[in-house]
Amino acid sequence: MQTNPASAIPSQSVPSAASSAALTGNDPKQSTATLTLLALGVVYGDIGTSPLYAIKETFNPQYGIPLTTANILGGVSAIFWALMFIVTLKYVLLVLRASNRGEGGIMALLALVMASVEKRRRLSAVLLAIGVFGAALFYGDTVLTPAISVLSAVEGLEVGTDVFKPYIVPISMGILIGLFLIQKHGTGFIGLLFGPVCAMWFAALAVAGVWNMAKEPAILAAANPLHAFRFVTAHGYGSFLVLGSVLLAVTGAEALYADMGHFGKRAIRVAWFALVAPALVLNYFGQGALLIAKPAALENPFFLAYPSWALYPMVVLATAATVIASQATISGAYSMTQQAIKLGYLPRMSIRHTSSRTMGQIYVPTVNWLLLAAVTLAVLGFGSSTRLASAYGVAVMGTMLITTVLTFFVMRHQWRYPLWICVIAIGFFMILDLTFLAAALHKIREGGWFPLLAGSVIFCVMMIWQHGRRALLERMNSSSVPLRAFLQSLLRSLPHRVPGTAVFPSSTPSAVPHALLHSLKHYKVLHECNIFLTVHFLDVPWVNFGNRVHCERFGQDFWLVSVHYGFMNRPDVVAALELCGPAGLQVDPLEASYFLSREKIVPASGTNHRLLRARQLIFALMARNAGSVTDFLNIPSHRVVELGSRIEL
Repeated sequence: MQTNPASAIPSQSVPSAASSAALTGNDPKQSTATLTLLALGVVYGDIGTSPLYAIKETFNPQYGIPLTTANILGGVSAIFWALMFIVTLKYVLLVLRASNRGEGGIMALLALVMASVEKRRRLSAVLLAIGVFGAALFYGDTVLTPAISVLSAVEGLEVGTDVFKPYIVPISMGILIGLFLIQKHGTGFIGLLFGPVCAMWFAALAVAGVWNMAKEPAILAAANPLHAFRFVTAHGYGSFLVLGSVLLAVTGAEALYADMGHFGKRAIRVAWFALVAPALVLNYFGQGALLIAKPAALENPFFLAYPSWALYPMVVLATAATVIASQATISGAYSMTQQAIKLGYLPRMSIRHTSSRTMGQIYVPTVNWLLLAAVTLAVLGFGSSTRLASAYGVAVMGTMLITTVLTFFVMRHQWRYPLWICVIAIGFFMILDLTFLAAALHKIREGGWFPLLAGSVIFCVMMIWQHGRRALLERMNSSSVPLRAFLQSLLRSLPHRVPGTAVFPSSTPSAVPHALLHSLKHYKVLHECNIFLTVHFLDVPWVNFGNRVHCERFGQDFWLVSVHYGFMNRPDVVAALELCGPAGLQVDPLEASYFLSREKIVPASGTNHRLLRARQLIFALMARNAGSVTDFLNIPSHRVVELGSRIEL
């Protein structure tokens, strides 16, 4: 895939050999135990805080299901088997295998799928739209995770006394605002605490579960899947609706795949089987045991599962765990934005690297403040974790369903499994996903509209940008001058040469950059050395240094240079030009000038269709407000000359 530098894309740091290995979880200096501990906070923060609200919402009286022992066994059993089927079988054992050169996440999966079906245009177009919509829904999840997690933790204060009740929302908002305010400073120091704090959290979950199960061992019968089957079939329409709450136990499962590149599938699997899954299962069973013994504990079964002396310490620990879960989701939104920009689905945005030692620690101001605004609206608008739970499942299950669909094409076209195996395996997971999604969609009027609306808006923005950039490139290419023919003509009658190096970034290596044409028109001179630079972004996570730069000399110190990046690489033109030395091209950073084309997009006259006119206006607005090419390509701003042109589109 090729992207115009003028439309370009942010990324994570340019990796050294060692740092790249560390990011993919293959750093020999980091043991599996270390990576497993680190993964507890980043990967499992979201799903690890689900016990705060999953049991409470599953047995919500609004479903009309009596809180009997049989129903408690059924509800806990449904949660247990949802964890086993969706998280363990689907994500941990199957989806984690869909590695795009060590990277995971829906954008990496989409790139893998598109490479597998690139020759089938119609199918590619459909899958592209589906994948982009899944990525857009992820942002809805990013808004709801901090809101519901922090609110659920702070609501524990109500268990001890009603005095705190009026202050639950203000306290939650204070924590969330503080979390978003510190993003620009990075999370390097705090991040060191993520693993140990989450290890304490999962240990506390397990201990509470065992303590309550010892009082009511009958809950162990919930491991029998027949209880789950009866629970979801014996109560008519209520059985169907309650699935919309059962799915809350698997929220965060998408993070297992999204963070694969940071820790490696081995560490993620070890963390799940060794600590996370046992702790979650024990806690859910423990809450079920508590409800069998004390049905009145449904008011807040998570915090009431602990002795009274442990209430406030657990509120503090739960708040810390939910902040970690929120941080992981916010960081995921930054990474998703970075990948989407590089793959051409979002305009450039300012991306700041908050750590000089750790790759992947980035801060995207625009995304940060938009998320804070959306989270604020969610907390103030819904006001409680119960109301937020109604909105939560739609975004989660929408993304999960799309991941399942895309995985089918990876299995069939990438792994080349027999069709019948793909149909059976993916068909089973699709039935589960569709069932849970249908149950979640029932709550659209109660709040499910929120992530759908957010996802739809972001999807439209992404598709408008992608189509607009493609149309812009086609328009520019249609009026372009062939580069090689132009240079041959130019070499026969060279204008006056001046000392120095001129670098002309261009989206099309075969065409003369508009900046060069404008430069010759206005200045009537050429530099001694002229470099025609094309930056390519490939549908792979990383491009190593050995394959990053290709140089071709075209006589009289004219050079054609192609630089290749993966969607996880950080573009750095100055560093890339330093790699041209072995080919004979020596560039002094202090002597090079960068001539950039800057297009002013205006809607074409004569467009009468309102929808098309609106799309043109939105794209023009996005193009005008896109981030700086200079910052994106890491070009020294004091060495840049911009030459503009007006283009109707």
